[in-house]
Formats: sequence, structure tokens, C-alpha cells
Amino acid sequence: MTRIRRMNAAEVERILSRYGFECVSQKGSHRKWRNLERQLQVTVPYHKGRNVPIGTLRNIMINANIPETEWKSE
Repeated sequence: MTRIRRMNAAEVERILSRYGFECVSQKGSHRKWRNLERQLQVTVPYHKGRNVPIGTLRNIMINANIPETEWKSE
């Protein structure tokens, strides 16, 4: 069984940008990322120096339709 890899917001955003997502807005510490081609949108909490909580990370990656190989460790 593979586990979800711990990541900070910057790492999550790098993965999103590789899959065609663009940052469209920010309100406080939350950034909204959108992929117009695939009609998908996710919100990433940006708290510098802290990892994104596992449940939040899982939700972001599933809603963004990112393959598990990108966000799970081996």
C-alpha cells in the first residue's frame, strides 16, 4: 500500500501547474487554481513553512484529477 506524501503548498502548486492549472485568484491565504481545458478548479491553502494537511492534499489531488503516482510515495 502506498502512502500520501507530505507536501507544502509550493510543491502542490508545482504539480498543479505541470497539469495545466493556473492560479486565478487569492483571498487571504488560499489560492484558487483553475484548468479551463478540463473545467476543474481547486483551492490550495498557502501557509508558508507548513505542510498541507493529508486530507486536504488528498481532496485537492482527487478533484484536480492528478494521477496517484504524483502525490503518493512508493
